[in-house]
Amino acid sequence: MMMRERRSCVVVSLVGIALLMSLSIVRGENTLQSPVKLVWHYYKLNATCPYAEEYIKHQVKLFWDKDKSIAAKFLRLLSADCLSKNGCDGSILLDGPNSEKNAPQNQGLGGFEEIDKIKIVLEKRCPGVVSCTDILNLATRDAAHLAGAPSYPVFTGRRDGFTSSIDAVDLPSPSITWQEGLNYFQSKGLDVLDMTTLLGAHSMGKTHCRYIMDRLYNYKGTKKPDPSMDKSLLKQLQKKCPKNSKTDPRVNLTPKSGNDYQFTSLYYSRILSKKAVLGLDQQLLFGNDTNEIVQEFAPESGFEDFRRSFALSMSRMGNIKVLTGKDGEIRRHCRRRN
Repeated sequence: MMMRERRSCVVVSLVGIALLMSLSIVRGENTLQSPVKLVWHYYKLNATCPYAEEYIKHQVKLFWDKDKSIAAKFLRLLSADCLSKNGCDGSILLDGPNSEKNAPQNQGLGGFEEIDKIKIVLEKRCPGVVSCTDILNLATRDAAHLAGAPSYPVFTGRRDGFTSSIDAVDLPSPSITWQEGLNYFQSKGLDVLDMTTLLGAHSMGKTHCRYIMDRLYNYKGTKKPDPSMDKSLLKQLQKKCPKNSKTDPRVNLTPKSGNDYQFTSLYYSRILSKKAVLGLDQQLLFGNDTNEIVQEFAPESGFEDFRRSFALSMSRMGNIKVLTGKDGEIRRHCRRRN
């Protein structure tokens, strides 16, 4: 019998703002990490750039109207920043031959140009005020909301880090087990509910064939496909990712008809049907807690639970090792230090 612990009517109160979460799912933290250093509507309260969030939201809507993939790009970009050893400090945005963006795990990241454009707008209106790190967090929230995610509160006041190094990128292979994945998320101060929720962002976007070739042809060195993968999906992916291909095409993480860039709970129902594309995603079926969370989120009735959990987990991820006050700087250009 699975253990269920109710996350009941938990209020996270920060500087006059309450984030209400009520979820009947397995254990998970229900507050932001302590000490919380950020402020809701920081730029408005400090009168330094009162319309910063509106400027960002407007620009994101312009990007969205032209390219619906922007939500998936920003989500991956923000995750790459916050889950590095440096935490959420905008170091993923810095250029340089040894910068985080050049790590093998970060190949294919997008959204840099859009963040640059938002920064240009803000520098014209409020020069030297809004950090690139806050821009990335706010833009990700706004883009995800346009795709169907909740418009959760983003606490601001982050400053930008000074350094970016490939060595700071410790993102593991997507072929790891659910336990290895949990160990990684826990090393960042996140828990099993955060991991299972944040991976739900894979309801949007694509991945390169190289990240699933082992599942398709040589699972754990057996020279056979992953036995946990649905046979029809296996055939589809093998066709798109030929064994001896000299290219590295991309495949949809959640193949479906219609718009492939909508925030839905289809990701979880596909896991239950053994149709997850990435190995770690399918692994969520095999942990007791992760399996229970997947079953909670998968049905239509669980979509609102997923959305609420996503809001809190995104806030928790965005609070990892933030720089505030006299630490860091406010970059004038997101790709280089001042």
